[in-house]
Amino acid sequence: MIDLRSDTVTRPSKTMRQVMFDAPVGDDVWGDDPSVAHLETYIAERTGKAAALFFPSGTQSNLVALLSHCQRGDEYIVGQQAHTYRMEGGGAAVLGGIQPQPIENEADGTLPLAKIESAVKPIDPHFARTRLLTLENTFHGQVLNADYVEAATALARRHGLATHLDGARIGNAAAATGASLEALCSPFDTISICCSKGLGAPAGSVLVGPAAFIETARRWRKVVGGGMRQVGMLAAACEYALEHHLPQLTEDHAKAERLAEGLAGIDGITVTSQATNMVFVEFTRPAFDPARLHEWLEERDILVGALYAPRFVTHRDVSMDDIDRVVAAFDEYFTA
Repeated sequence: MIDLRSDTVTRPSKTMRQVMFDAPVGDDVWGDDPSVAHLETYIAERTGKAAALFFPSGTQSNLVALLSHCQRGDEYIVGQQAHTYRMEGGGAAVLGGIQPQPIENEADGTLPLAKIESAVKPIDPHFARTRLLTLENTFHGQVLNADYVEAATALARRHGLATHLDGARIGNAAAATGASLEALCSPFDTISICCSKGLGAPAGSVLVGPAAFIETARRWRKVVGGGMRQVGMLAAACEYALEHHLPQLTEDHAKAERLAEGLAGIDGITVTSQATNMVFVEFTRPAFDPARLHEWLEERDILVGALYAPRFVTHRDVSMDDIDRVVAAFDEYFTA
Protein backbone atom coordinates (compact mmCIF):
# COMPACT_ATOMS: atom_id res chain seq x y z
CA MET A 1 0.00 0.00 0.00
CA ILE A 2 1.01 3.59 -0.71
CA ASP A 3 -0.35 5.27 2.40
CA LEU A 4 -0.73 9.06 2.29
CA ARG A 5 -3.23 9.36 5.15
CA SER A 6 -0.61 10.68 7.57
CA ASP A 7 3.06 10.47 8.49
CA THR A 8 1.94 8.58 11.60
CA VAL A 9 1.77 5.40 9.51
CA THR A 10 5.57 5.13 9.24
CA ARG A 11 7.11 1.88 10.42
CA PRO A 12 10.41 1.43 12.23
CA SER A 13 13.28 0.64 9.88
CA LYS A 14 15.34 -2.54 10.15
CA THR A 15 18.15 -0.63 11.86
CA MET A 16 15.75 1.01 14.29
CA ARG A 17 14.30 -2.39 15.16
CA GLN A 18 17.79 -3.61 16.01
CA VAL A 19 18.40 -0.56 18.18
CA MET A 20 15.14 -1.30 19.99
CA PHE A 21 16.10 -4.94 20.44
CA ASP A 22 19.46 -4.00 21.96
CA ALA A 23 18.16 -1.20 24.22
CA PRO A 24 18.77 -1.63 27.97
CA VAL A 25 15.54 -1.32 29.93
CA GLY A 26 14.36 -0.78 33.48
CA ASP A 27 11.29 0.49 35.31
CA ASP A 28 10.68 4.05 34.18
CA VAL A 29 8.12 4.80 36.92
CA TRP A 30 10.94 4.21 39.40
CA GLY A 31 13.28 6.22 37.20
CA ASP A 32 15.35 3.12 36.47
CA ASP A 33 15.10 2.84 32.69
CA PRO A 34 18.51 3.86 31.30
CA SER A 35 17.29 4.27 27.73
CA VAL A 36 14.52 6.64 28.82
CA ALA A 37 16.94 8.62 30.98
CA HIS A 38 19.38 8.89 28.08
CA LEU A 39 16.67 10.07 25.69
CA GLU A 40 15.45 12.69 28.14
CA THR A 41 18.95 14.05 28.69
CA TYR A 42 19.69 13.95 24.96
CA ILE A 43 16.60 15.88 23.89
CA ALA A 44 16.84 18.39 26.74
CA GLU A 45 20.35 19.22 25.55
CA ARG A 46 19.31 19.45 21.89
CA THR A 47 16.42 21.79 22.68
CA GLY A 48 18.35 23.89 25.19
CA LYS A 49 15.93 23.14 28.01
CA ALA A 50 16.71 22.02 31.55
CA ALA A 51 14.72 18.78 31.60
CA ALA A 52 12.54 16.42 29.59
CA LEU A 53 9.88 13.77 30.19
CA PHE A 54 8.98 10.82 27.95
CA PHE A 55 5.32 10.16 27.05
CA PRO A 56 3.54 7.45 25.09
CA SER A 57 1.79 9.99 22.85
CA GLY A 58 1.78 13.60 21.78
CA THR A 59 -1.83 14.04 22.90
CA GLN A 60 -0.85 13.05 26.45
CA SER A 61 2.27 15.21 26.35
CA ASN A 62 0.22 18.26 25.35
CA LEU A 63 -2.47 17.45 27.91
CA VAL A 64 0.03 17.17 30.74
CA ALA A 65 1.65 20.44 29.66
CA LEU A 66 -1.72 22.17 29.92
CA LEU A 67 -2.48 20.55 33.27
CA SER A 68 0.92 21.63 34.59
CA HIS A 69 0.64 25.22 33.36
CA CYS A 70 -2.98 25.81 34.38
CA GLN A 71 -5.34 25.15 37.29
CA ARG A 72 -9.08 24.58 37.23
CA GLY A 73 -10.81 27.76 36.14
CA ASP A 74 -7.81 28.98 34.15
CA GLU A 75 -7.80 29.35 30.39
CA TYR A 76 -5.33 28.97 27.57
CA ILE A 77 -5.27 30.92 24.30
CA VAL A 78 -5.16 28.57 21.32
CA GLY A 79 -5.80 28.48 17.58
CA GLN A 80 -9.27 27.53 16.38
CA GLN A 81 -7.66 24.95 14.10
CA ALA A 82 -4.94 23.87 16.55
CA HIS A 83 -4.47 20.19 17.28
CA THR A 84 -4.55 20.79 21.04
CA TYR A 85 -8.01 22.38 20.69
CA ARG A 86 -9.72 20.42 17.91
CA MET A 87 -8.08 17.03 17.76
CA GLU A 88 -7.28 15.93 21.30
CA GLY A 89 -10.71 15.11 22.66
CA GLY A 90 -11.12 18.30 24.67
CA GLY A 91 -8.88 16.76 27.31
CA ALA A 92 -7.87 20.03 28.98
CA ALA A 93 -11.51 20.95 29.61
CA VAL A 94 -12.74 17.44 30.36
CA LEU A 95 -9.92 16.37 32.68
CA GLY A 96 -8.44 19.65 33.87
CA GLY A 97 -11.29 22.12 34.06
CA ILE A 98 -9.21 24.38 31.81
CA GLN A 99 -11.12 26.64 29.45
CA PRO A 100 -9.81 27.11 25.92
CA GLN A 101 -9.99 30.58 24.42
CA PRO A 102 -9.80 29.87 20.68
CA ILE A 103 -8.72 32.44 18.11
CA GLU A 104 -9.10 31.84 14.38
CA ASN A 105 -5.79 30.93 12.77
CA GLU A 106 -4.52 32.92 9.85
CA ALA A 107 -3.71 30.88 6.74
CA ASP A 108 -0.05 30.65 7.79
CA GLY A 109 -0.96 29.24 11.21
CA THR A 110 -0.35 32.41 13.17
CA LEU A 111 -2.75 33.99 15.65
CA PRO A 112 -3.09 37.75 15.09
CA LEU A 113 -1.19 39.57 17.83
CA ALA A 114 -3.99 42.08 18.38
CA LYS A 115 -6.47 39.26 18.88
CA ILE A 116 -4.16 37.50 21.34
CA GLU A 117 -3.85 40.72 23.33
CA SER A 118 -7.59 41.35 23.35
CA ALA A 119 -8.24 37.76 24.49
CA VAL A 120 -6.21 38.17 27.68
CA LYS A 121 -8.74 38.62 30.50
CA PRO A 122 -8.44 41.21 33.25
CA ILE A 123 -8.07 39.98 36.81
CA ASP A 124 -11.74 39.84 37.77
CA PRO A 125 -13.96 37.17 39.36
CA HIS A 126 -16.16 37.20 36.26
CA PHE A 127 -13.46 35.79 34.01
CA ALA A 128 -11.40 32.67 33.67
CA ARG A 129 -7.76 33.46 34.47
CA THR A 130 -5.67 33.65 31.31
CA ARG A 131 -2.50 31.67 32.00
CA LEU A 132 -1.06 30.30 28.78
CA LEU A 133 -0.50 30.92 25.07
CA THR A 134 -0.13 27.85 22.87
CA LEU A 135 1.11 27.75 19.28
CA GLU A 136 1.76 24.93 16.81
CA ASN A 137 4.78 24.39 14.53
CA THR A 138 4.44 23.15 11.88
CA PHE A 139 0.80 24.09 11.29
CA HIS A 140 -0.82 22.18 8.42
CA GLY A 141 2.73 21.67 7.21
CA GLN A 142 3.62 25.37 7.35
CA VAL A 143 6.54 26.63 9.38
CA LEU A 144 5.75 29.50 11.74
CA ASN A 145 7.70 32.64 10.91
CA ALA A 146 10.49 33.11 13.46
CA ASP A 147 9.89 36.86 13.83
CA TYR A 148 6.22 36.21 14.51
CA VAL A 149 7.08 33.62 17.17
CA GLU A 150 9.37 36.09 18.92
CA ALA A 151 6.67 38.77 18.86
CA ALA A 152 3.89 36.45 20.07
CA THR A 153 5.90 34.99 22.93
CA ALA A 154 7.12 38.46 23.96
CA LEU A 155 3.50 39.62 24.05
CA ALA A 156 2.62 36.65 26.25
CA ARG A 157 5.44 37.45 28.66
CA ARG A 158 4.30 41.08 28.93
CA HIS A 159 0.96 39.79 30.15
CA GLY A 160 2.48 37.27 32.52
CA LEU A 161 1.49 34.27 30.41
CA ALA A 162 3.46 31.07 30.01
CA THR A 163 4.01 29.72 26.49
CA HIS A 164 3.70 26.18 25.13
CA LEU A 165 4.46 24.88 21.65
CA ASP A 166 2.81 21.85 20.14
CA GLY A 167 5.93 20.85 18.23
CA ALA A 168 4.60 17.55 16.96
CA ARG A 169 6.34 18.19 13.64
CA ILE A 170 9.03 20.59 14.78
CA GLY A 171 11.52 18.28 13.06
CA ASN A 172 9.95 19.24 9.75
CA ALA A 173 10.33 22.90 10.67
CA ALA A 174 14.00 22.32 11.47
CA ALA A 175 14.59 20.43 8.24
CA ALA A 176 12.81 23.07 6.14
CA THR A 177 14.57 26.09 7.61
CA GLY A 178 17.94 24.70 8.65
CA ALA A 179 17.32 26.08 12.14
CA SER A 180 18.35 23.98 15.13
CA LEU A 181 15.84 22.46 17.51
CA GLU A 182 17.25 24.74 20.18
CA ALA A 183 16.59 27.85 18.11
CA LEU A 184 13.02 26.79 17.35
CA CYS A 185 12.31 25.90 20.99
CA SER A 186 14.08 28.85 22.61
CA PRO A 187 11.14 31.32 22.64
CA PHE A 188 8.83 28.87 24.47
CA ASP A 189 8.70 27.76 28.09
CA THR A 190 7.66 24.22 27.14
CA ILE A 191 7.54 22.17 23.95
CA SER A 192 6.00 18.81 23.06
CA ILE A 193 7.99 16.92 20.41
CA CYS A 194 6.54 13.86 18.70
CA CYS A 195 8.81 11.11 17.40
CA SER A 196 6.17 8.86 15.84
CA LYS A 197 5.21 11.00 12.85
CA GLY A 198 7.67 11.68 10.06
CA LEU A 199 10.60 10.77 12.30
CA GLY A 200 9.41 7.18 12.11
CA ALA A 201 9.51 5.90 15.69
CA PRO A 202 6.69 3.46 16.55
CA ALA A 203 5.45 5.60 19.47
CA GLY A 204 6.58 8.30 21.85
CA SER A 205 6.71 12.03 22.51
CA VAL A 206 8.89 14.13 24.79
CA LEU A 207 7.93 17.22 26.79
CA VAL A 208 10.78 19.64 27.51
CA GLY A 209 10.96 22.65 29.81
CA PRO A 210 12.23 23.93 33.17
CA ALA A 211 13.22 21.32 35.75
CA ALA A 212 10.55 22.28 38.29
CA PHE A 213 7.88 22.24 35.58
CA ILE A 214 8.93 18.78 34.41
CA GLU A 215 8.65 17.45 37.96
CA THR A 216 5.09 18.76 38.10
CA ALA A 217 4.45 17.17 34.72
CA ARG A 218 5.84 13.87 35.99
CA ARG A 219 3.11 13.74 38.65
CA TRP A 220 0.40 14.62 36.12
CA ARG A 221 1.72 11.96 33.76
CA LYS A 222 1.07 9.40 36.47
CA VAL A 223 -2.39 10.82 37.18
CA VAL A 224 -3.50 10.48 33.54
CA GLY A 225 -2.09 6.96 33.22
CA GLY A 226 1.15 7.71 31.42
CA GLY A 227 3.51 5.95 33.80
CA MET A 228 5.29 3.23 31.83
CA ARG A 229 7.58 0.44 32.92
CA GLN A 230 10.18 -1.27 30.69
CA VAL A 231 9.76 1.24 27.90
CA GLY A 232 13.41 1.75 26.97
CA MET A 233 12.89 0.09 23.60
CA LEU A 234 10.54 2.90 22.56
CA ALA A 235 12.83 5.57 23.99
CA ALA A 236 15.78 4.13 22.07
CA ALA A 237 13.72 4.25 18.86
CA CYS A 238 12.86 7.90 19.50
CA GLU A 239 16.47 8.87 20.08
CA TYR A 240 17.55 7.00 16.94
CA ALA A 241 14.84 8.81 14.96
CA LEU A 242 15.94 12.23 16.21
CA GLU A 243 19.59 11.48 15.50
CA HIS A 244 19.27 9.75 12.12
CA HIS A 245 15.86 10.43 10.58
CA LEU A 246 15.45 14.15 11.25
CA PRO A 247 17.95 15.20 8.56
CA GLN A 248 16.11 13.00 6.05
CA LEU A 249 12.83 14.91 6.41
CA THR A 250 13.85 17.17 3.53
CA GLU A 251 13.34 14.14 1.28
CA ASP A 252 9.71 13.97 2.38
CA HIS A 253 9.33 17.67 1.58
CA ALA A 254 10.65 17.04 -1.93
CA LYS A 255 8.12 14.23 -2.37
CA ALA A 256 5.30 16.58 -1.34
CA GLU A 257 6.49 19.19 -3.84
CA ARG A 258 6.48 16.58 -6.58
CA LEU A 259 3.02 15.40 -5.60
CA ALA A 260 1.67 18.94 -5.58
CA GLU A 261 3.15 19.67 -8.99
CA GLY A 262 1.66 16.51 -10.44
CA LEU A 263 -1.81 17.01 -8.96
CA ALA A 264 -1.89 20.69 -10.01
CA GLY A 265 -1.73 19.60 -13.64
CA ILE A 266 -4.93 17.53 -13.41
CA ASP A 267 -8.25 19.10 -14.41
CA GLY A 268 -10.62 18.77 -11.46
CA ILE A 269 -7.97 19.18 -8.73
CA THR A 270 -6.81 22.48 -7.24
CA VAL A 271 -3.81 22.41 -4.95
CA THR A 272 -4.60 24.91 -2.19
CA SER A 273 -1.44 24.49 -0.15
CA GLN A 274 1.84 22.60 -0.09
CA ALA A 275 4.33 23.06 2.70
CA THR A 276 6.94 20.68 4.13
CA ASN A 277 5.38 17.20 3.83
CA MET A 278 1.70 18.12 3.42
CA VAL A 279 -0.42 18.76 0.34
CA PHE A 280 -3.96 20.14 0.62
CA VAL A 281 -6.31 20.09 -2.36
CA GLU A 282 -9.84 20.87 -3.45
CA PHE A 283 -11.77 18.69 -5.88
CA THR A 284 -13.59 20.97 -8.32
CA ARG A 285 -15.45 18.50 -10.51
CA PRO A 286 -19.26 18.88 -10.19
CA ALA A 287 -21.05 16.12 -8.28
CA PHE A 288 -17.72 14.79 -7.08
CA ASP A 289 -18.00 11.71 -4.83
CA PRO A 290 -15.01 11.49 -2.43
CA ALA A 291 -16.10 8.08 -1.15
CA ARG A 292 -15.93 6.66 -4.66
CA LEU A 293 -12.48 8.17 -5.21
CA HIS A 294 -11.18 6.65 -1.98
CA GLU A 295 -12.57 3.27 -2.96
CA TRP A 296 -11.12 3.52 -6.47
CA LEU A 297 -7.67 4.43 -5.12
CA GLU A 298 -7.73 1.68 -2.51
CA GLU A 299 -8.39 -0.86 -5.27
CA ARG A 300 -5.04 0.35 -6.66
CA ASP A 301 -3.25 0.03 -3.31
CA ILE A 302 -3.35 3.74 -2.51
CA LEU A 303 -4.73 5.00 0.80
CA VAL A 304 -5.79 8.61 1.28
CA GLY A 305 -7.95 10.29 3.85
CA ALA A 306 -8.40 13.39 5.96
CA LEU A 307 -10.32 14.33 9.05
CA TYR A 308 -11.01 17.95 8.10
CA ALA A 309 -9.81 18.61 4.53
CA PRO A 310 -8.44 16.64 1.56
CA ARG A 311 -4.84 16.23 2.70
CA PHE A 312 -1.99 14.03 1.55
CA VAL A 313 1.06 13.53 3.75
CA THR A 314 4.39 12.21 2.50
CA HIS A 315 6.82 10.30 4.70
CA ARG A 316 9.83 7.99 4.72
CA ASP A 317 7.83 4.91 3.68
CA VAL A 318 6.68 6.54 0.42
CA SER A 319 9.15 6.75 -2.46
CA MET A 320 9.37 9.12 -5.41
CA ASP A 321 8.20 6.26 -7.63
CA ASP A 322 5.19 5.88 -5.35
CA ILE A 323 4.42 9.58 -5.78
CA ASP A 324 4.47 9.16 -9.56
CA ARG A 325 2.09 6.20 -9.23
CA VAL A 326 -0.29 8.30 -7.15
CA VAL A 327 -0.28 11.17 -9.65
CA ALA A 328 -0.89 8.72 -12.51
CA ALA A 329 -3.80 7.15 -10.60
CA PHE A 330 -5.44 10.53 -9.97
CA ASP A 331 -4.94 11.51 -13.60
CA GLU A 332 -6.58 8.27 -14.73
CA TYR A 333 -9.53 8.81 -12.41
CA PHE A 334 -10.18 12.40 -13.40
CA THR A 335 -9.73 11.87 -17.14
CA ALA A 336 -11.81 8.68 -17.35
